[in-house]
Formats: sequence, structure tokens, C-alpha cells
Amino acid sequence: MALQATPYKVDLNLTDLDRNVYENLRFTVAKHPSETEERLAVRLIAYALWYHEQLSFGRGLSDVDEPALWEKSLDDRVLHWIEVGQPDAERITWCSRRTERFSLVAYGNLRVWQTKVLDSVRTLKNINVVAVGQEALEELARDLPRSISWSLMISDGSLFVTDERGQHEIPLEWLAGER
Repeated sequence: MALQATPYKVDLNLTDLDRNVYENLRFTVAKHPSETEERLAVRLIAYALWYHEQLSFGRGLSDVDEPALWEKSLDDRVLHWIEVGQPDAERITWCSRRTERFSLVAYGNLRVWQTKVLDSVRTLKNINVVAVGQEALEELARDLPRSISWSLMISDGSLFVTDERGQHEIPLEWLAGER
């Protein structure tokens, strides 16, 4: 019998001072059985960074033809494809060709990945890549509750998340493109 996805209830108070976005969002997100809490936290960070009314979670790990998140037009064109992790150059190129705008939130040990993968796709015109500080991400994702309540503020390119354990500053480093 296949393992089922785990639902997480999310209450996100989003304040994005850089884009003048102020939203109180409530939704449920599914955590794939093979997905880590870190990856789930990164998907939530990506959702906040590029929040738009049409932005939704894709099947991601369950379906390789779908991203972690995407924004679609009313006529079903993919306007913004968002991945998380460290995809290979072939995946980045494949995804960027299917959308007007491709964004990636990279996390983990990125030194080797940047040299081998990112440097080979920098010439693509529509990509944006941001790296999330690993230590801060690990602290934020540790023992992630099934009911997530975050106040998330973005200001001058910095990300601050307040949860029941206090405030976490999540360093962001833009590696390609811009937000």
C-alpha cells in the first residue's frame, strides 16, 4: 500500500514591504511521503516570496511534469514556474522553456551545485535563483507542527518568520536574476 501525503494546515500572515503585499492566507498543503520538513518549509517560503492570487502548489514530487508551485493564466498558460531544491541543468532548462518566468529556491550545501549546474544555465533569460540560508532553514523546519502559523515579513530582500518559537531571520542570497 502506498503511503499517503500528510496534510498541513497553514495560517500565513504575509507582509511583503518590497512589493506592497499584505495578506492573511489560510490553506492546506500536502507533504509528500518522501518530502522532508525542510523542503516543505522552502515551498512555503517560495509561496511567500512570489505570492500572487493565481499562485498554487503543484504536485512536485508526485509528478515530474509539474513544479513545486506555479502561476497559471486564465487560459491555462504557465506564467511562473517555481522549483525548490537543487535540480540539474537539464531540468532547469526544460522548466524554463515551459514558462514565461522560472524561479528556483535552492537550499542545502550549494557550493558544488553552483559550480556544476548553475553556472551552465546562467545564460537562460527567464531564470531567477535565490539561496536560503541552511542553518536558519533547519531551525525553522525543526519539528514543524501540522498546524503552521507564521507571520512572514519580507523587507529589503530579507525574510523574517515569526512562529510559536520566536522570530527567525532567513538569509536570502540572489544567485541569478532578481525577484
